[in-house]
This record gives sequence, C-alpha cells and structure tokens, in this order.
Amino acid sequence: MPVEPGLSGHVELVVTDLDTAIAARSGDVAVLSTPRIVAMCEEAAVAAVEGRLPAGDTTVGMRIQLDHLAPSAVGSRVTADARLEKVEGRRLRFSVSVNDDRGLVAAGKVTRVVVERDHFLDKTR
Repeated sequence: MPVEPGLSGHVELVVTDLDTAIAARSGDVAVLSTPRIVAMCEEAAVAAVEGRLPAGDTTVGMRIQLDHLAPSAVGSRVTADARLEKVEGRRLRFSVSVNDDRGLVAAGKVTRVVVERDHFLDKTR
C-alpha cells in the first residue's frame, strides 16, 4: 500500500497525573503537558502510515511546529489527529490537531522521515 497524502491517524488519551506539566518537569501546573501533546501528535502521525511502509522501514521524527492553545485538566479525554499533507521523497509532512471535550487544545505540523531501521540504528553504534 502506498504512502500518499490523505492518510490519517488518531490516538486518544485520558489525562492522568503522569501526563501533566509537573510530571514532565516542564511547568508547575497539573494540566496536560506540552511534551505529552508532542508525543501524542507523533503517535498519531506514526499511526497514519502504520502497515504502509516497506518491510524494514520506519519513520523518525524530524521537525515539530506546534501551538499549545488551551489547558486540559487531569481526567480530560484528549484526542490527537494527524493527516498526511505532503510526501517529499522520504519526508512526510503531517498537519496535527489535539482536542478535548472543550475544543481545540493544540495544532501544528509534524515532519517525519522514512528510514531503513537497521541502517538508522547502525548510526548509534
């Protein structure tokens, strides 16, 4: 199956104390942290291309552009959606949005790069 614009991924989370800015050490308020939102956006982008890459390939994060617009409290149900907007060689560009029951929490862009897993990991040795 080809990797082409229009593919989408979706993930859900119920915010716990472990997802807060306090737990991430990125702030001192008990709301969903920006680092956790970034992780959700990347997870949704990965889900969008799941099962569509050649055997041995994976994607790795390259760039995140994100506006964190509203807080989400512990106990909130939060969803992240990614839509593949553009394929440029090995680069995959996604639009992402994060929502809770009250509306838009964050929005932005995620760029991931298709790599051959073993070759990529060889660079760490």
